[in-house]
Amino acid sequence: MKILAISGSTKPNSTSHHILNHIKSNLENILELEIYEGIEKLPHFNPAITDEQTSINVIEFRKQIENADGVIFCTPEYVFSIPGSLKNAIEWCVSTTVFSQKPVAMIIAAASGEKAYESLSLILTTIETILPNESRLLIQGAKGKVNTHGEITDISTKEQIERVIQSLITTIRDEDKRPTKLR
Repeated sequence: MKILAISGSTKPNSTSHHILNHIKSNLENILELEIYEGIEKLPHFNPAITDEQTSINVIEFRKQIENADGVIFCTPEYVFSIPGSLKNAIEWCVSTTVFSQKPVAMIIAAASGEKAYESLSLILTTIETILPNESRLLIQGAKGKVNTHGEITDISTKEQIERVIQSLITTIRDEDKRPTKLR
């Protein structure tokens, strides 16, 4: 099962990256997880740019999404929303169907995170991803649950992450039971 993981943080040692690395290393026998490393290389979204003018970085990003069985988003909250870099990346896909009916999971890892959770949930629903409630997680006080070595130290958080990933796997495997607003 091929999963693309997208961090909303551009810092390589961020809590979001630590969580994604935890998922990658602890579930490697179940998932082939690739962490997208180019979010900061995507140009600013401009709807006036034609397909012929689209940056190779954007084209490659879209292909990675298209080729994945599912996508995991893990992001902090910046100024009561998702980071601009993540919103920009998603906006580059709005004119395509790469996210339509794509199973996704989302993890907000923040001090509070409620507004980022609401914002990302709305965005992912709007672009027609398949995002069951069980595939959504808000980790409040996230920095206190990950140590300086990037290890998740809170047992409850580890269990919640595992449940979110299991929900994503179930959604990918069971196409007939995928929740969708189109049925």
